[in-house]
Amino acid sequence: MYNHLTLPTVIKTTHYIKSVYLKREVELEVFCPANLLGNERVNLLLLNDGQDLALMEIDEMLSSLYEKWRIEPTVVIGIKASNERVLEYGVANRPDFKKRGSKASAYTEFVLKELMPYVHSELNVTINGKRAIAGFSLGGITAFDIAWNHDNYFDAVGVFSGSFWWRKKDLSAGYTDDDRIVHEMIRETNTNPTVKFWLMTGTNDEVADRNHNFIIDSIDDTIDVVKELIKKGYQRPNDIFYYEMVGGKHDVPTWTKAMPSFLIWAFGK
Repeated sequence: MYNHLTLPTVIKTTHYIKSVYLKREVELEVFCPANLLGNERVNLLLLNDGQDLALMEIDEMLSSLYEKWRIEPTVVIGIKASNERVLEYGVANRPDFKKRGSKASAYTEFVLKELMPYVHSELNVTINGKRAIAGFSLGGITAFDIAWNHDNYFDAVGVFSGSFWWRKKDLSAGYTDDDRIVHEMIRETNTNPTVKFWLMTGTNDEVADRNHNFIIDSIDDTIDVVKELIKKGYQRPNDIFYYEMVGGKHDVPTWTKAMPSFLIWAFGK
């Protein structure tokens, strides 16, 4: 247990990576634990849509959790999205019916082949604990896709109000629930990746209800992901945590309220 002299402090720095895969410069907001004794386990969290972390005041959130001894030291890296967000985010090699997500495979290559080596070589801290990736909305299914297909890099994934509606076919073109891309990817994967899943929705995430069952689509689609995972043998609560926030919306204030729960789940002491 830490005392007031050995509590981790949070150091925020800005970094830039010239990505060959994305053909652009990627801006990162890095929140590193400092004032460590040297024998701690240090975790890693990559967050898509890193531009939202300033509104979340993530540095203050981390400091508060350290002071309460709720989480282990964790490096948090916010990856800021570009103006091509809807092309770079999504499911790799599976664009949706509007061809959004066409650069998701390049984004995955950036994360695995450029960002991860950068973390290990350029940050003045050794990552020897858990590694997680998370995101909000479309950034959430991007995180899910990367963790699902690369469990040698990540132990856990967090999805806040995930765009699990992501689909191959438009609603007006004979759509069925089998056209949802992430659900299909789960079914078609022959193995069970060694990843743990934290999924959240808000009861006011949206108003759409395409099957008229009086449950909004974001909740339906997320619960159906849980069902697909359970079919493959994953169990609740050991492998899957589902958080439904009453009154939660599809916005940064809602995800800010949910973030401590995710951090404690992923990196709790």
